[in-house]
Amino acid sequence: MKCECVKNEIVEWLNKYLKQSKQRGFVVGVSGGIDSALVSMLCAMTSFKTLLVQMPIHRKENEIAERATKHIIMLTEKYKNVESYNHDLSSAYDSVCNTFPYSISELTGANLRSRLRMVSLYTFSNQNQCLVVGTGNKVEDFGIGFFCKGGDGTVDISPIGDLLKSEVRELAKWLGVSDEIVNAVPTDELWEDGRSDETAIGATYDELEWAMNIIDHYTEKGLSDIKYRVLNERQREVLNIYETRHKANAHKMEMPPIYKLN
Repeated sequence: MKCECVKNEIVEWLNKYLKQSKQRGFVVGVSGGIDSALVSMLCAMTSFKTLLVQMPIHRKENEIAERATKHIIMLTEKYKNVESYNHDLSSAYDSVCNTFPYSISELTGANLRSRLRMVSLYTFSNQNQCLVVGTGNKVEDFGIGFFCKGGDGTVDISPIGDLLKSEVRELAKWLGVSDEIVNAVPTDELWEDGRSDETAIGATYDELEWAMNIIDHYTEKGLSDIKYRVLNERQREVLNIYETRHKANAHKMEMPPIYKLN
């Protein structure tokens, strides 16, 4: 990948879209992971107002929080257009959970965290006339649908949505994102047990990229043939994980169905 060209094109695209939208800047939720680190850096490079927001929910001080804080400090010191906020949502999360007549399940709680964060980002957005910037990559957003409907899947603009995870790593490293972020195990911090993305999915991002490329290059007939003629057991397993998630989450990656009058 020609990193300098990609960086210049994305920054120019962000600038152009912002001017067309008649907004004043960008809002990015910063988690301590590589996707939000790259997106926040690209937004900072536009020279327009860039609000970086951490949104902990019962987060213990750990290396993830430290990574996010260090990254934000680096950007605020380097770019005068960058502002930062630490917006703790722990009490809001507890309050919402307590309004329901039943206990919130683990999955529901994870999705609620994501949706509360997006409500917060849009509040910052409305108050400051800024665009909410998505941090999803191509594998997550268009491969397996690994995002929350009404949560991190709800954004105004998506600058890295066409970049594979490996391309995100390459561009982030080239731009100077810290090695501790580039090499960190990806996690969305939505689960009580702190599980990684790869544990939740059952495959690594490198494996999912491989599956995405295989499917892009073979017809359904050819894919069925190659599954049993060429692939080993783990490769077939990864391909099945990818296909199962892609089909199950298709409703998140497509527009909602609309009833048409006869």
